[in-house]
Amino acid sequence: RSVIVVGPELKIYQCGVPKEMAVELFKPFVMKELVSRGIAHNIKNAKRMVERLRPEVWDILEDVIKDHPVLLNRAPTLHRLGIQAFEPVLVEGRAIKLHPLVCTAFNADFDGDQMAIHLPLSPEAQAEARYLMLSENNLLKPQDGKPVTTPTQDMILGSYFLTMDVDGEKGEGTYFSSPEEAIMSLANNDVTMHSKIFVRRTKIVDGVEKHAKVATTPGK
Repeated sequence: RSVIVVGPELKIYQCGVPKEMAVELFKPFVMKELVSRGIAHNIKNAKRMVERLRPEVWDILEDVIKDHPVLLNRAPTLHRLGIQAFEPVLVEGRAIKLHPLVCTAFNADFDGDQMAIHLPLSPEAQAEARYLMLSENNLLKPQDGKPVTTPTQDMILGSYFLTMDVDGEKGEGTYFSSPEEAIMSLANNDVTMHSKIFVRRTKIVDGVEKHAKVATTPGK
C-alpha cells in the first residue's frame, strides 16, 4: 500500500505504480520470464537478478505488466466500486498515481489517503478484473445508475479558467485566419489565453463553402 497522488496525464483505466513496488508485485512473473528467455539459468539465478535490480529486469517488467491488470482498493470498502481494476503504468517515486475522475467512486482525495494494490494471479482472475472490474467499465453507480465519473473541484476550475475571456488582454481584437494560427500566436506570446480574438471558420453548407468570423479566445 502507498499514498495516492493525482495523475491527470493518465487514461481513466490506468494507474501509476512505483517501480520498486511493481518489481515486488510482479516478482514471480519477472523471474519466470528471465528463465524462459534464457537470461537467467535457473530460478535462483533469476531471483538474484531481480533483487539486484539488473537492467534486464526493467525491460522484462515493462513487458510483463502490459496485459496484467492490478486491483486498487481504498478502505473502508463501502460499496462495489471501492475496489477497481487498472492497467499499471510504471512511475518514479513511491506514490501510486490515480486519475482524478475515479476519486469519487473510492471517496478518495489527495491529502494523504492511502490505497492498497493487489495482483490477480490466475488467468480467470485477470479476465474478471479486465472485463468486470476495469474502471472504464464502471462509470455508473450501481445503486441509482447515475454517473460516478463526474468532474469536480480542480477539473471544473481548470475548464472555467481555460475558457474565460478578460477585457484589455494583450492582442485583443486580433483576427486569425485559422484556429492553428491563433494557437501559434499564443505559443509566441502575441496573445494571452484570455484575449478576445476573432477566428475565421470555414464550413460547407449544401455544397457551398461559407466563411464566418467567430468571437472566441485562444483558451477556447
